[in-house]
Amino acid sequence: MHTENVLICGAGIAGPALAYWLDRYGYAVTVVERAPAPRPGGQAVDFKGATHRTVLERMGIWEEIHARRTGTTDTVFVDEHGQRLAFMSGDFTGGDVEILRGDLSRIMYERTAARCEYVFGDTVTALTDTEGGVRVEFERGAARTFDLVFGADGIHSRVRRLAFGPEREFVRHLGHYYCVAGASPWSTTAAGSRERATAHGYNTPGRLAVSGGPKAQQLYLFTAPELDYARDDVESQRRIVTEAYAGLGWQVPRMLEEMAAFDDFYLDSLSRVDMAKSGYTRGRVALVGDSGYGNTLGGFGTGLAVVGAYVIAGELALHDDHTVAFANYDAIMRRYAKIAGRSNAGRFLAPKTGYGIALRNRFLESPLWRLMSKYSDDASNDIELRDYPQLVAP
Repeated sequence: MHTENVLICGAGIAGPALAYWLDRYGYAVTVVERAPAPRPGGQAVDFKGATHRTVLERMGIWEEIHARRTGTTDTVFVDEHGQRLAFMSGDFTGGDVEILRGDLSRIMYERTAARCEYVFGDTVTALTDTEGGVRVEFERGAARTFDLVFGADGIHSRVRRLAFGPEREFVRHLGHYYCVAGASPWSTTAAGSRERATAHGYNTPGRLAVSGGPKAQQLYLFTAPELDYARDDVESQRRIVTEAYAGLGWQVPRMLEEMAAFDDFYLDSLSRVDMAKSGYTRGRVALVGDSGYGNTLGGFGTGLAVVGAYVIAGELALHDDHTVAFANYDAIMRRYAKIAGRSNAGRFLAPKTGYGIALRNRFLESPLWRLMSKYSDDASNDIELRDYPQLVAP
């Protein structure tokens, strides 16, 4: 049983998952999150395969996730006149169970809030790693020293930048941006709904627009070089999307008009984190989830986050020396996280040429698509999941 004080930066998915396990192993856990409160809503995330389910069952949250799962959404790709071109089953995109990101984050937060210290509305500004611990300076709170620090703060991780180096050294822009706008069509559906919905996607070269119908959540995905915009300036981000889709037909004009009034709006690049040379740990600092092995819309991010949290906490429970635990975590997750580096959703969903769109549509209708789906299922289980000590802090 451990008594060290640890800091986790980020209260999305990886952060609370890690907080759960570290608390069970006796660590005194503090979680700092820049947002003022747990973030609601968001896009749907999914889990697939025995590995993901095993970790969630060991956390005691599988049944609650299943009870609050979304319905399944199939996607029909159409031409400008609404005629069907190809079909992508929601059974592939939604895994074994799909849940809104905000709902999953809330489940994990509620499991840890009573025992872990959560500090909302603040963030890390400086880290000084010493032999006796990591001195952490905050944007608002007083400086504190922790035995270990974990970055679970996403692809644009501040902890990674402070401990490892500039973002440009580890994050590769994949040539696309994506935007999710509007409330999910499942946000007002009864928990555990088994309803099946159909979204429609429309492509032109380098652009995809997906709508589940009037007032449903929208997805935009488009090619673009790295853009310079303020991450907190939503209005300028809306203009970026509007300009990227100006002049398109189908339902796009209606979608853009609705988007202007949606409160729920998120724009970001499709990016891939590559920590192959440095590993996910440095000194007393470690990265978990998207901060270490993120690949936007790659299909494995949430599963990797919960498995990574389970592994690093378990290794720390087995070893008194964090350097041994960190080395084992690096070795285990470097192999497993390779699945995150093998996909580029932008090239598949928004091909840059008309020929590429036609080829994608033919692929979706072919037996090869079913083989790729099976590969995805196999990859999610490609890890020897250790049965770490099931210790419970007093």
